Amino acid sequence: MTFTTRPEIRGTFGVATSTHWIASAVGMSILERGGNAFDAAVATAITLQVVEPHLNGPAGDMPAIFQKAGEDVQVICAQAPAPAGATLEHYRAQGLELIPGSGLLATVIPGAFDGWMLMLRDHGTMTLREVLEPAIGYARDGHPVLPRVANTIAGLAEYFAEHWPSSAEVWTPGGKAPEPNALFQNHDLARTYEQLVEAGEMSGDERTAQIDAARNAWSAGFVAEAIDTYLQEANVMDVSGSKHRGVLTMSDMAGWEATYEPSLSYEYHGWTVHKTGPWSQGPVLLQALAILKHHDLAAMDPMGADFVHTVIEAMKLAYADREAYYGDPLHSEIPMEHLLSDNYNVERAKMIGTKASTEQRPGRVPGLEHQADAYIARAARDFGAADAAPQEPTMAHLTEKRGDTVHLDIIDRWGNMVAATPSGGWLQSNPVVPGLGFPLNSRAQMFWLEDGLPTTLAPGRRPRTTLTPSLATHTDGRRMVFGTPGGDQQDQWQLIWFLRFVHWNMELQACMDAPLFHSMHFQGSFYPREAKPGEMMLEPSFGKDVIADLRTRGHTVHVAEPWSVGRLTAALRDPDGILRAAATPRLMQAYAVGR
Repeated sequence: MTFTTRPEIRGTFGVATSTHWIASAVGMSILERGGNAFDAAVATAITLQVVEPHLNGPAGDMPAIFQKAGEDVQVICAQAPAPAGATLEHYRAQGLELIPGSGLLATVIPGAFDGWMLMLRDHGTMTLREVLEPAIGYARDGHPVLPRVANTIAGLAEYFAEHWPSSAEVWTPGGKAPEPNALFQNHDLARTYEQLVEAGEMSGDERTAQIDAARNAWSAGFVAEAIDTYLQEANVMDVSGSKHRGVLTMSDMAGWEATYEPSLSYEYHGWTVHKTGPWSQGPVLLQALAILKHHDLAAMDPMGADFVHTVIEAMKLAYADREAYYGDPLHSEIPMEHLLSDNYNVERAKMIGTKASTEQRPGRVPGLEHQADAYIARAARDFGAADAAPQEPTMAHLTEKRGDTVHLDIIDRWGNMVAATPSGGWLQSNPVVPGLGFPLNSRAQMFWLEDGLPTTLAPGRRPRTTLTPSLATHTDGRRMVFGTPGGDQQDQWQLIWFLRFVHWNMELQACMDAPLFHSMHFQGSFYPREAKPGEMMLEPSFGKDVIADLRTRGHTVHVAEPWSVGRLTAALRDPDGILRAAATPRLMQAYAVGR
């Protein structure tokens, strides 16, 4: 018997996974009450806003990828764009070279809440009150606060008290950070949720009308009014070390709604892998598969140096293209067909040699070569921002003072399935909006303040986010959803997990437990936007021989703390209707439940 840290969950009724056990249990409780995967996903996600406030919030962003039984895969884009006032001229006038990683200039239109309401209205079966009740209860009556949340708040308590008093009021009641595992309440957030439910119920008894009324209360009602009133006067400190005012307005919020779009997909060894479009980093996983298809991974040891080296080098190539070519396809030409073509990737695969590359090597797309050159130059620049303040958003596993992301995967008894990676609006990103109990997001930091790029700051343009859930279907009828938090590492960890599952037929949980690694070679998406050529991180359980081998090949290897890299969850439906689910043991938070 192969030992795993947790059993692989199996059943036929339903499975729910997320990055916090309370949220997973909430999702399963919705399934038990007759709700479907979409009802459960919304309840799980809103609960995650309460129990993991250092990783996401109501004013954040959310991509979801889903499949209703018997229908095509779809994407919900709840990554909202930059406000009308977010112009290059305005930001450059502040004397900035980079958009700060926190504070009001980093805010785009809040998207997450409307995205969840769109899913609930069109695909759920339950009322708004039914799916929000668990989160309201945990915010009002309290939940045992994660030690990581408590430590994050404690590390920022002085900063909040000096610079963000509205955050101090919510996160350090009575002037003290909560003790780890103590009962923690957010009364303002509970009232906000409750008011949204009440606004919906005032429209009458019809379920969809209630949801639309709540959406309106968010985007054009009391929530938008509170945000607008706050931003008219707010001038707050951010990670740049200076105070700035925001540009988001009530009219920005009222003029935007979450949308549907088709997924982007690639076929690999019998699997069709579906991702969000190039307004996210999702296509890098597909590009990496297109490169690795030309290497015999199955002949390698999945825990060996050959596998690690080959995958790392493929990811460097894919991520270089991300930096050169990805962006909002509604605003720029994004050459995804070219980037995923066999002719292109045969040549990209040949670039993987026996030694680690320390060069940034985006492909040369005809007509867009200037974007590749611009990336190479940008990655070599010193922006003078290396000493980031404590609220810099990036991977949570590297420090408890930084924000991250959450993830959920749910499949119901009818075969509906959802994967979503909500993020943004974490407690480190911005001051709490007075009276609402949550802060704004900081996703605009992923724009550039230089002309002519698909990621140049522009009103109405979506930032190229890192959020990237996955859905995959096999020719034999298997279907699965999976994903992870982790910023730039999300598609790296998912790729490694998926390759081991496909080529070595490892079970879901065994794949979760296997050691992980990632590259830091390419330019980071988060302030201070560093590139670290040739650098990579891996878990020590690979062993000294593998680590030594990789260093011999020219990799600069950083060895992480044991069990610290990756936060994956996954759920799968077999053709006979058996459901399976698994969750990483890392950070001791994620859980899969089901029956």
